[in-house]
Amino acid sequence: MLKKGVSYIVIIVLTVGLLMLLAYSKPKDINWFPSYVAQHKIPYGTFVLNDVIDRFFPDNRQQVYKPPFEFLNETPYAQGTYFFVNDNIEFGEAELDRLLEWVAEGNTLFVAADDFEDRLLDSLRLKTAGLYGELENVGLYRHRLVNPRLGPEKDYVFGKDRYTTYFKEVDPEKTTVLGTVDNGTEKEAPTDAFYNVIKHSFGKGEIILSTFPKAFTNYFILKEGNKDYTAGLLSYLDGSRTLFMDNHYKSGKSVYTSPMYIFLNTKEFKWAYYLVLIGVVLYLVFEGKRKQRPIPVIHPLKNQTLAFTRTIADMYYEQGEGKAIAVYKINYFKEYLRTRFYLDTIKNDPEFYKNLAARSSHTPEEVERLFLLIEHIGNQQHISNAELQKLNSAIDKFKRKAHGN
Repeated sequence: MLKKGVSYIVIIVLTVGLLMLLAYSKPKDINWFPSYVAQHKIPYGTFVLNDVIDRFFPDNRQQVYKPPFEFLNETPYAQGTYFFVNDNIEFGEAELDRLLEWVAEGNTLFVAADDFEDRLLDSLRLKTAGLYGELENVGLYRHRLVNPRLGPEKDYVFGKDRYTTYFKEVDPEKTTVLGTVDNGTEKEAPTDAFYNVIKHSFGKGEIILSTFPKAFTNYFILKEGNKDYTAGLLSYLDGSRTLFMDNHYKSGKSVYTSPMYIFLNTKEFKWAYYLVLIGVVLYLVFEGKRKQRPIPVIHPLKNQTLAFTRTIADMYYEQGEGKAIAVYKINYFKEYLRTRFYLDTIKNDPEFYKNLAARSSHTPEEVERLFLLIEHIGNQQHISNAELQKLNSAIDKFKRKAHGN
């Protein structure tokens, strides 16, 4: 019997060892996280971009690690180009005002992002929309530079995006189109081009916006032929003036302070760590079984949250606080929409209604009626019990249908 148990242990150890050897020899998975960090050499890092800029702007380049608002206030005489690239950039009201004031003094703002905040678009009289590929060309987009001085017109194909953003409305008096994009469904250039890179005059300066930030990543630049597209965009920067490279608005971290990240990011250290964990588990299985003492049963405390919630709700209802109940109900419903249907923003517009309807098995008209009711009740100072019950019934009906009931 003892020999049989030893045989099982040997088989288990050999099996685990073989699996670990296979896992150790397996190539490291590619990290596709869109970090846009200057030090990152992953596909969507910007190590190559910063290397190119260091060579072409050796004396007129400055890395900035502070928020723009703080940097411009500390260096009020800074003149040149402020360069931002990330998947999403939200400046905020005060910071955006400071940047636009700086641009109006004769400087250049370059922002490459998948989306832009509404206040910036409104200030420049711009509107954006999403461009999606057809079924036979899902995620395939062709980018072009329109300036003939950059060479003959050429397609730069990128097939890693699920959708791309373009400017559907621009100010023709102040806007110059620098680049276009299409979804690759036509062999020739589309009649109505989708503008995705523009230059907008603002005061004495100018603002360059690109909805294709991946054009500045390692993966895109190193892909054959694509470097000319990135170089064409960078050619609009004034090399005689200082180029301020933003390192604050980045999705990834430039410095990892966690010791475990550094430890586990090294292959040898990581597997040594795993071996220690496996050894501890084996010790607990074979040694801890004999010495383990009986564990007393501790019953968990009874959850009184539901009873407490009902009590508070009854108090509000009996005191006629219909407005407060409606506000809580509406806020809870909006949070439910964010978490259930992965919606970043909730807006009362047709595009939002259409998006929510597609995710919740409703029609856009049903969603619009519900939000009109919510808006109507939210604008009232006093709400009757009948209106409160109507709101509750409408929300419950929406949830039941969204859950397939």
